Amino acid sequence: MGTLTAHLTQSSSVSLQRSSDEEEEATAQREELNFLALENEEEAGPICDIRGWMQRRLRGNRRGCVWLSVCGGVTFTAAFLLAFAVFSGRYHCSQVGGQGEQSGQQGGGANRPADGGAELYLGELRDMMKRLLQDEDLHSTVSRVSRAAHPPGSSEGTALASEILGRFRKLPMDHTWTESLYATLQFPDRSRRSSLQLMDSAGLILEQIALNPSDYCPYSATGNYTGGMVYANYGRPEDFNWLKSVGVSAASSVVVMRVGGGVSFAEKVWLAERNGAGGVLIYPDPADLPQDPRRLGLNSHTAVSEHVHLGSGDPFTPGFPSFNHSKFPPIPSSGLPLIPALPITATVAAKLLSQLSGPPCPPSWRGRLPYVRCVLGPEFSSGRRVRISVHNTMTPVLLNNIFSSLEGRGEPDQYVILGAQRDSLGPGAVKSGVGTAILLELARTFSAMVKNGFSPRRSLLFVSWDAGDFGNVGATEWLEGYLSMLHLKAVAYFSLDQAIMGDDNLSAHTSPLLVDLLDAAIRQVEHPKHAGQTIYSQAERDGGSWRIMKPLYLNSGAYSFTAFAGVPAMELRFTEERAYPFLNTPLDSVPRLQEVLGGRLGVTGRSLSELVGEMVLRLVHDRILPLRITSYAQTVLQFSAHLNKHSAELQSRGVSPQWLFSARGDYSRAAETLQRAIDYSDLHDPTTARLYNTRIMKVEYYFLSQYVSAMETPFRHVIHGRGNHTLSALTEHLTLLTSDPGRFDEGRFRRQLALFTWTLQGAANALNGDVWSMHHTHTYTH
Repeated sequence: MGTLTAHLTQSSSVSLQRSSDEEEEATAQREELNFLALENEEEAGPICDIRGWMQRRLRGNRRGCVWLSVCGGVTFTAAFLLAFAVFSGRYHCSQVGGQGEQSGQQGGGANRPADGGAELYLGELRDMMKRLLQDEDLHSTVSRVSRAAHPPGSSEGTALASEILGRFRKLPMDHTWTESLYATLQFPDRSRRSSLQLMDSAGLILEQIALNPSDYCPYSATGNYTGGMVYANYGRPEDFNWLKSVGVSAASSVVVMRVGGGVSFAEKVWLAERNGAGGVLIYPDPADLPQDPRRLGLNSHTAVSEHVHLGSGDPFTPGFPSFNHSKFPPIPSSGLPLIPALPITATVAAKLLSQLSGPPCPPSWRGRLPYVRCVLGPEFSSGRRVRISVHNTMTPVLLNNIFSSLEGRGEPDQYVILGAQRDSLGPGAVKSGVGTAILLELARTFSAMVKNGFSPRRSLLFVSWDAGDFGNVGATEWLEGYLSMLHLKAVAYFSLDQAIMGDDNLSAHTSPLLVDLLDAAIRQVEHPKHAGQTIYSQAERDGGSWRIMKPLYLNSGAYSFTAFAGVPAMELRFTEERAYPFLNTPLDSVPRLQEVLGGRLGVTGRSLSELVGEMVLRLVHDRILPLRITSYAQTVLQFSAHLNKHSAELQSRGVSPQWLFSARGDYSRAAETLQRAIDYSDLHDPTTARLYNTRIMKVEYYFLSQYVSAMETPFRHVIHGRGNHTLSALTEHLTLLTSDPGRFDEGRFRRQLALFTWTLQGAANALNGDVWSMHHTHTYTH
């Protein structure tokens, strides 16, 4: 993902600059239209004095006829100029789509009328949205959602789903409905509890370590394992590589890892399994999640729970939907772990790690567990060993996704989708409460805007997803059910999950196609903590707005939409410098969230709602979708430069990177050509605008590899996905040329390079449009 991060950094900085020529041209056009309007007003005087002309006509018909002729000519000219001004203004508003607002102009009078049946200005729509957004209901909704744990299939979860459905039905929406499906979820076995024991060298139990029976990792393998113990820091690839470098093997051991480090529980367990571990224990270290009893923080007796399926959706129907009518036999996902995993508290981790012996840890691995001397293992004192036992059961559960929509008036079959997780294994104030509250508030606001005269060009779809705590199961199963059509209908997806964990810093995990849209939006919305400052201006003070942009990650609610379905997606979040410590714990409650925010939940929620609403407004209003179709060319260019450094070594092995360079050039030219064609086209023609929008909507989809199976490799996106076909896998393999040449597999590298190159070339060909428009650069000579 390094290349994507670098791209987002560069692309966002580029997006912050606007062409002065375009601004001057827009200013000149506005001045010209104002001048024409002025002339019309001056000419309106004699037209309004029609009664005097009629009286003079009685005195002389000939003279009256002359005046009537002049009157008719002036009227025709004025009407023509007025129509020209109006329609030019509409075109200008559609094309600029907010360039004026980026310079700080927020008034509705500075914008031209919206097109497609909407008689309101873009600025007026923005003002209407700000006026209608409320923060009063946000706190009450978060409190209602998080008053108790509400996992899928529970009575609390069912009651909440019914309430959300009722809230949608009370709004003036066009359609509201539910879609139900059965999915296989994993819960703790009520008859047999999971356990953790210290054993002596003879295999006898020395100590039964107390565990909370509700703490578990959904989709862990069940069973027992006994062995030594190895400390692996965060369980990142570089952590396991360092262990190997100092001669410490994780094989046949229980690996202990810290929460965090930018690695999900699923990735930690998968990497431990790849390195031969027999079991996994994951704990929150005070160095990462504050546990000082004198301050707001996680207590040392609380564990953090998270699912360990390396994927999303129902792991027994990978790549296809588990709707009720599906009668396929279960097919276990390759992302299900084969070793048991348990979450443990910091107190339990300290008990275990304090008895460990072996080489010392590097300084950067040292946490803040009390009375623990950081060593790597794998031996315990006195020959002791640890025994982990996991007893969970798989259960089919009826899930309910709830939908509500507002139909577009111009292109109703194109959707902008907003969604939030509804369920939570704990109270879930952050996990499910804030997202649900913002979802309902935006649905209420946009439905009220429509009632007040707003006619969105495209449709809006609001969705409350079920089983998010198990790997975005509800959302992924819906994507799998509609995969063949979504790339033609879904414009973008905004995930509202975990949107408020603080009020200091904004982060946006996003597809590069949405970077320009976000950049324009943060210039419009006031920062929730700094009155009078926009989010953009505050970010610039804090080191640069480029820091906001981040790549998508596996556990994000937006990830499957882009990596699996090829839909541009974004997940926004306000955070603190100090991590929110209660996520995925029983302590994730409204009082604690309010304490973190200083009682500013409503204000922060409103700011986040306005930010998302600003981007949604542009997507449903603008004639041409404001997505940056040239963004991926820069990502591939950066990899090409990296590849070029190894060109001589590759060619000595008979591998030429020229094919990839050619495909990158073809894609870059195709994207730039399409963008120029859009810029210089007459977009008043609905057919022309529709044609371009269809091509823009498919750009993300073009980066789904057609050469891997959706069942075996569901995340087929070559930039954001997972697997040997991705750019990250290709980059990682390429580094072996210098770091470990003996492990470089030439045959595998050739295949990776071919898969990525053909996907990129296919995207270039698709962007070119008609086959006769393509430049055929691949010629063969004998």
